[in-house]
Amino acid sequence: MKFALLTLTAAVVASIAATASAGLGWPVWAMFVGWVAFFTGGHSARAALTSYLCVAAGIGFGVFAAMAVGSLLPLIDFFAFGVVVFVVAVVVVSLRAAPLLNNVAAYFLGLIAFFASHLAPGLAAFIELAVAGGLGTLAAWIAHQLSGKVARYAA
Repeated sequence: MKFALLTLTAAVVASIAATASAGLGWPVWAMFVGWVAFFTGGHSARAALTSYLCVAAGIGFGVFAAMAVGSLLPLIDFFAFGVVVFVVAVVVVSLRAAPLLNNVAAYFLGLIAFFASHLAPGLAAFIELAVAGGLGTLAAWIAHQLSGKVARYAA
């Protein structure tokens, strides 16, 4: 019974978040990137915010990387990818030492989200993906909070 209630709780919150994302014209898969990012860190509201900020920064790094590759391609051809990936990876992996924003997995989820979107690099792409990811992180936090309440109720 408890297992079924916990499963249904997560499923209901996920379906509401997916419906909201689709209804607002945001990519549902990007919402789920934020959902997954929630589970890469702690489960408090502060940890959820930290994971989200790392995803958003990763999206920003993706925008920067795409613009940098575009600028370098005419100069160094396909080597532009190696140069840009090296620089971005050094920055992202170094952020593991940051006191608060050290969720490397969430940074890479943000990078993946940007490149998977195939959106043109720019502020509009950043906002669309960051907002959808934020919805997913919030939804995962809500599902986690509700699951705790359901578990206590079912016990």
